[in-house]
Amino acid sequence: MLPADVPAVMAVQAACYGEHLLEPAGVLHDRLGAAADTCWVALRGDRVCAYLAAYRSRLGAVTALNGPFKPAPSPDTLYLHDLAVHPDAHGSGVGGRLVDGLVALARREGLRWSALVAVQGATSFWRRHGYETHAPAQPDRLDAYGDDARYMVRPLAA
Repeated sequence: MLPADVPAVMAVQAACYGEHLLEPAGVLHDRLGAAADTCWVALRGDRVCAYLAAYRSRLGAVTALNGPFKPAPSPDTLYLHDLAVHPDAHGSGVGGRLVDGLVALARREGLRWSALVAVQGATSFWRRHGYETHAPAQPDRLDAYGDDARYMVRPLAA
């Protein structure tokens, strides 16, 4: 993902999330500054059809909604903060390919876990990708994500 992609990413976000989950462009720009190598987009033709924003963290940590990415000095976890696939690209497998690509990167770096907060009933999607519900270190941070928010973890060890 590049700074020039942010308007298209914001359009994908708006097509996918309820208003309470929309995060401002400034937050995304800040996240790119903190973790550009783990913020990716997928293109369909020359148009952004999906994105995944992630960073290196610690198991149990939950990024606050609208909060900054704070990469851990000694990470053990790839935290997937936001995956969104435009409705026009649903069923194409692009979301899974973004996840697989970043998980492969995390494994090469020796990270032991991947974690995320599932929203809007997406726990079944994440279970298909090896994630299971887990207790976060900061359960109060889940409140802003909605009643159905679940912290989920996937082991990355071979």
